[in-house]
Amino acid sequence: MSNYYEEIIKKLEDEIKEVSLELDGSIALYEVIIELILSRLSEIKEYTLKNGFDSINEEIHFFKYQKPVIVAKLIYYNAIYKIETKKPNDIKAIRKYINGELRKLKRYFESNLEFYKYYRTGSSFVDEKLFVRGKHDIKLSLDTVYFETDHRFSTSHDYKAAKIIANDLIQVYLEDQLNHSNHKKVSNNSPLSWTGNKTALIELIYALHAQGAFDNGNADIKVIATTFESVFNIDLGDFYHTFMELKYRKINRTKFIDNLRDALIRKMDEQEEQ
Repeated sequence: MSNYYEEIIKKLEDEIKEVSLELDGSIALYEVIIELILSRLSEIKEYTLKNGFDSINEEIHFFKYQKPVIVAKLIYYNAIYKIETKKPNDIKAIRKYINGELRKLKRYFESNLEFYKYYRTGSSFVDEKLFVRGKHDIKLSLDTVYFETDHRFSTSHDYKAAKIIANDLIQVYLEDQLNHSNHKKVSNNSPLSWTGNKTALIELIYALHAQGAFDNGNADIKVIATTFESVFNIDLGDFYHTFMELKYRKINRTKFIDNLRDALIRKMDEQEEQ
């Protein structure tokens, strides 16, 4: 079971990376990722129901650590999708909205503090009640979601374990958004915003750097990227990492630049025909 799980999670992570390069920064990205996760989760469920587990310890390990990793991704991307579709445009309103979402995470943490402590400290003394199917105990603070799940593929606390993992990721995302809104409020007076693909802009920045287009080729890539962020109202995140993923893209590593060239040629041709 462990090897099969590792193969599935690796495949899923590769798929998320690939689609992120194509749709980075768009709402559509989260929709596609959610469908990918649901598909892989369905595969794991089918495999689990067919093959079962060799021991109680293997079952506990799966429902305590392995399944929650994938379900956490589903919770995380679904939460980000909702946050981004509901987020207001005004900077002050954005800050209020994000702080409200952070308070929700804090309330969940406070209401599940005992389980947080149990899970994060690696405790195991009630694992057979929490992470073995059919062993639920109503006294152990069950989420309502448990009663609505397929008990052949769920335990009383595997979803709660996934929530812990997901909420940590959501908190990092929200705090990053909050910091970005603070920076934007203080330093950005540009009338232009980059509304295209974030990965496309990184591709363009690296192309200009490779061409030596700034300061006779002496400009540092970080300075160029920071300037573009300020001028075009965008947070490029870890652009070094994105460039590395572009380098190892299997098909068309310069997709945006190629499309840019084609668009310009079409524009020229259209003007000649007028």
